[in-house]
Parts: sequence; C-alpha cells; structure tokens
Amino acid sequence: MLRALFPRGYLFTVLGIAVGMAGLVSLGAMAERITRFIDGGDRFVLGQISVAGEGMGMGTGFTAGGLLPAARIAEIARVPGVAAVQAQVMLPLSTTTSHFLTLTQELILGMDLSAPMPNRHYRELPVRAGRFLRSGDRRAAVVGADFAATRRLAVGGPLSLGTLPFTVVGLLDRTLTAPDRFAIVSIDDARDLWLRRDPLLVQVFGAGGGALGRGDLNSGVAVGWAPGVDPDALARRIHAEVRGVNVTIPGELSRLLRTSTAFFSALLLGIGALGLVIGGLSLSNTVTAAVFERIRDFGIKRALGATDVQLLGEVLGEALRVSLAGCVGGVALALGLGLAVDARLFRDGQQLFLFSPRLLLFALGFGLVLGALAATYATLRIARLSPAEAIRRGA
Repeated sequence: MLRALFPRGYLFTVLGIAVGMAGLVSLGAMAERITRFIDGGDRFVLGQISVAGEGMGMGTGFTAGGLLPAARIAEIARVPGVAAVQAQVMLPLSTTTSHFLTLTQELILGMDLSAPMPNRHYRELPVRAGRFLRSGDRRAAVVGADFAATRRLAVGGPLSLGTLPFTVVGLLDRTLTAPDRFAIVSIDDARDLWLRRDPLLVQVFGAGGGALGRGDLNSGVAVGWAPGVDPDALARRIHAEVRGVNVTIPGELSRLLRTSTAFFSALLLGIGALGLVIGGLSLSNTVTAAVFERIRDFGIKRALGATDVQLLGEVLGEALRVSLAGCVGGVALALGLGLAVDARLFRDGQQLFLFSPRLLLFALGFGLVLGALAATYATLRIARLSPAEAIRRGA
C-alpha cells in the first residue's frame, strides 16, 4: 500500500520526517504547558483584589496575613467601587512547608458560600465530576485536579483534612493554575481546621463572651469591583481607608508574577526556537535528499518530453503526501510518548506536556509548507541539469 502511495525510497523519508516532527511537537507541548501555567496564574490574580488581616499569623491568604475580623470586612464592603466581598479562610495543607503562597502549593480554601465568587475570570470554578459546594454544606469538599490525582480521589470518597473527615462531592476540571491544588470547603469547616491548628486562637475564640466571635475568624477576603472601576486604584483606596489590612494590587502582583517567571518565559522561547530548528532542518533535509535520490528518474522523464512544470507538479504532490504522512506519524509518536510520560507524572499531580489543538495544527501546517518548499528547491536544482547529466548523476 505504501508503494502505491509513495515512490521507492520514501518509506524511510516518512520515518525521518516523523522523528523530526515528534521532536518539534514534544518541545512545543512543553512550551505550551509553561505558557498556559503562567497565563493561568496571571488571570487568577488579575480577577480579584485579595485582602488579608495585618500581621503574619498562620501565613495564610495571598498576603500572609493574620485575622480579618467581620468589622473590617464590613468596612471594605463600604469602600466606593467595591461590588462584592467574599470572606475566606486559606490554610496551607501542610504546616511543615513554606507559608508563602505559590501557584504549586497545596491549600485548603474555606469559602463563604452565601456570597458569590467575586473573581472576574473565575465566576464559577469548572467542575468535571460531581458538583460544587452549596450553602449549608458541612464536611464536604471540592478538590482540584492535581490534588485529586495525587490521592486518587473520586466523587463520594473520603478525604481527611487535618484531623477532620470530609466527603468529596466534586472534582474540578484542570485549570493549569492555582485551583488545581486546592481543597475547597465551607468557611465554617475551614474555621474548625484553623482552630485545631492554633492553640492561641482556641484561647481567644473558645473562651466566649469576648469582643471577637466565630464570624471574625477569617484570613482574608476576595474583593470584586464595579464596572468601570480601576482595580489597582480601588486596591490602593482600600489600603488607605481601612486600617489593619494587607491589600494586594492586582497589576503589581501580575508584574511580580511575570518577573518571577521570566526565566520560564525565556526558556519556552528557547524551546520553541529549538523545536522549529530541529524539526525544520530534519524535514527539509529529508525531503530534499529524497528528491535528489530520484534525479535519474527525472532525467529519464525529461528525455521523454516531460516539462519542468510537469515535474514540479509531480514532485510537489509526492512531497505533500510524504510530508503529511510524516507529520501525522510524528504527531502520533509525540502524543504517545507524551501521554505515557504524563500518565506517570499525573499520579503526583504533575503534567509536563500540553498538546493543544493550535500546536498540532501549527505542526501539520508547518510540515506541509516546509516540505513543499524543500521539494520545490530540489526540483528547480534538478531542472537546471540536462537530461543526460541528470541520468549520469543518478547512475
């Protein structure tokens, strides 16, 4: 069947192109994964203003703040330009690791389910299986894709957070950013976990009759802004008008994220350039060599009266078929290897490759265009030779 589709010698050409394209697609998939991770984190931090209580406390929240009492939350809600406020408790899953928030840290996020999510880019976190939390849920958890993968969690299964038992009611779809490592619970459950971790808080909130109540046990709030309001200006206004809070400025946090990931940005550019060079050289050299190997056949055809245009059309048709077959084979090879590697990494909540549709379409288009250019170049070189010279060189 291959002989019917391609002239002799093209089988190894297809295999050569497939190897080169597999390298191009694999390197591109790694660059795509890094790009999507950076962009996802950027969207997440730009979607809301995060406010935390002043002081280090448990190192919770986006600003490593302490307690944020209900009175402070009410003050924040009254600041002009604020459209929504959601109280939250954010705790590191493991108290033995760093308290500073990273996009790969596993966190417990307690949300006030009576208030809507104010994040403009994540009005609702996408649920792949089960359902999201509802107002009134207790001892129920929705977990991110990586969080679930590392523990092999399923909807309806048990989950232990701290010393408290939970039931998994939902699994989030993969977002390729921070929520992938979240365990989301109701704010009341998160307060229970926080009290069990910090003996000082138990003394303050467990005594009763004090100035602080259970509703004051918040690590921070997520703030949404009204249409037309500059979020950075609003964040500065909150910091100026509400005392005792730490406020993140979305624009500055985004720039900090971009600065901290500058190395990865340079790395992905290098990966993309390297992939294009490796794949492009492999494909063009392979197609060009395959055309030159048939120089004797072309010389005979020209001696029998074939025109340069006819030869060019024949070679282009063959080159496009060969390039397409090699590209498809290379994509299939890269997909097979990439999915096999990710299947092992997925157990630890990691992903190395991201085979996006735009990457695969680009690889196929790039291969076809480069194959056609290489075949045209080789054919024009052969056309300069006389039929006798082409037959002699081919022999």
